[in-house]
Amino acid sequence: MTGHPFTSYPFSAVVGHDDLKLALLLNAVSPAIGGVLVRGEKGTAKSTVVRSLAALLPEVTVVAGCRFSCDPAAPDPSCPDGPHESGLSGQPRPARLAELPVGASEDRVAGSLDLERALTEGVKAFEPGLLAAAHRGVLYVDEVNLLHDHLVDLLLDAAAMGVAHVEREGVSVRHAARFLLVGTMNPEEGELRPQLLDRFGLAVEVRASRDPDERAEVVRRRLAFDADPAGFAAAYAGGERDLARRIAAARDRLPGVALPDDALRGITAVCAAFDVEGMRADLVMARTAVALAAWEGRAEVTSDDVRAAARLALPHRRRRDPFDDPGRGLDEERLEQALSESASESDDGPDDDGPGGGGASGGGSGSGSDDGDGSGGGAASQPVQPGAPYRTRLLAPAAVGRGGPAGRRGRTTGESGRTVGARTPGGRLRRLDLPATLAAAAPHQRERGRAGSGLVLRRDDLREAVREGRESNLVLFCVDASGSMAARARMRAVKGAVLSLLLDAYQRRDKVGLVTFRGEDATVALPPTSSVELASGRLARLATGGRTPLAAGLRRAERVLAAERLRDPRRRALLVVVTDGRHTSGPDPVDAARRLAGVASVVVDCEHGPVRLGLAGRLAAALGGTALRLQDLAADHLAAVVRDVRRVA
Repeated sequence: MTGHPFTSYPFSAVVGHDDLKLALLLNAVSPAIGGVLVRGEKGTAKSTVVRSLAALLPEVTVVAGCRFSCDPAAPDPSCPDGPHESGLSGQPRPARLAELPVGASEDRVAGSLDLERALTEGVKAFEPGLLAAAHRGVLYVDEVNLLHDHLVDLLLDAAAMGVAHVEREGVSVRHAARFLLVGTMNPEEGELRPQLLDRFGLAVEVRASRDPDERAEVVRRRLAFDADPAGFAAAYAGGERDLARRIAAARDRLPGVALPDDALRGITAVCAAFDVEGMRADLVMARTAVALAAWEGRAEVTSDDVRAAARLALPHRRRRDPFDDPGRGLDEERLEQALSESASESDDGPDDDGPGGGGASGGGSGSGSDDGDGSGGGAASQPVQPGAPYRTRLLAPAAVGRGGPAGRRGRTTGESGRTVGARTPGGRLRRLDLPATLAAAAPHQRERGRAGSGLVLRRDDLREAVREGRESNLVLFCVDASGSMAARARMRAVKGAVLSLLLDAYQRRDKVGLVTFRGEDATVALPPTSSVELASGRLARLATGGRTPLAAGLRRAERVLAAERLRDPRRRALLVVVTDGRHTSGPDPVDAARRLAGVASVVVDCEHGPVRLGLAGRLAAALGGTALRLQDLAADHLAAVVRDVRRVA
């Protein structure tokens, strides 16, 4: 948590990243926009820019001594430090930047029992967490895509309601939690849950400049800052003051900015043209356009404001399925067409037979070209594009945790996950739950004759935490890319099936990996990752041809699974082998399959023709798994029965 550190890198000194800086400044003018998601590769100064924003925010006035930053003009009636009397004199302080790290515990985020008061006074009291610290400031979530599910749920609830509600260790607390939410992420490490993605008002893709002169200036400024942080910050102090004054002026101007009907129609026309779900996009675009007009000193929203708002508010919302690239910008031609048609309707009035019909027809023509297989006239050596994905039958290791119907994960208890309670240890105490222990002991301190500041503990006060999480899977695809699978129509169907399985893995938030074999060896085309976009992209570019080293593919899969088991022993593996059951290179694949016995496995049999070798069935038997025909992957067949991985999750 930081205020205005004197050695922070100045916002005005950042080179490039114009869209990111604009998105942050507009949220500073109008926090109602809903925050910013910053997507980009590592080393692109995402965190530097975000951390420098807090120094530009206007000071906030808080009730003196209130740990929850209540506004003296309108104090929170449910504030745990209240109730506050009306008309209190306020205490100004800088706006805060509260950082939520990936490894943060639920106690650190939501708050917990005040250990000091429990130890010294023997009473239960609440210690505020990061949600309280971020109130009326900025909550910065680095690597937001890697947060645990239960922390994401806490964050979503607070961001949506502006209130944090905590029920812990017999303490029930509600307090205001309105903050500017800023998250950064590296897409290569996995995508966000759709529920969280839509919560961010604006999204910006950040890439390192390819201009040598601009890159040189970035390095020059960074070296100067590292050599003399205070001197560097002083050199940009004037620019920082100008930005801070401009933000304050834009905030004052914001309520008076008008949103004309033609601009509003342009906003709704653009959202409809890009087929975004729900109405949040329309609201965010409207608020962004109004904030942009206020930032530029205008009293009325223009079409340029609407255009700029669309580029910031829509790219992450027009994603229709997990294989769309969330970072890809808008189709500029479609954006201009929607704005043009909206302007024409505003000038001429609605006309059912007007240009809107022609626009729809044009769009249909454009989308029709996307339905082709991409093979028209291309060389046979070019990669075959996968067929359209479909809903597959369930392929997953059987749940070993508690509860959950087919297709859902079982609940597991262990050292990670959400704290759902505490219990008296049945035997040897393994993990002390200190807050619960203190809560159990605190009410008995007077009768136990507590002396001074000491706390009297007994054996029956001890508690250990009960944590609950969800089982997680690794789905490793081992795909035959040899010449025997290279018939274009068949490979298109095979890639479509694997794409469908990738979609299923994404929806259940599994990690996925891709091993391919062709020629003389096998390759890890995609190390296990949570990014289904990377997997689908590698699959689309997968070339075919050559001999069929099936045993090499299985041995490579064995090494990948062994490495992942060392990284996370609790992650359950599912091996999906996609082959036509032929091998024309290397040792016997059945022997290689026996080495993988015990791993939950499915063999997708793509063999065709009047003469069948039946190798896929023998592979499945050696693996101790299930054999399915390619056409049996569709969900209208009975659910697959996959052997349980006999290993505790």
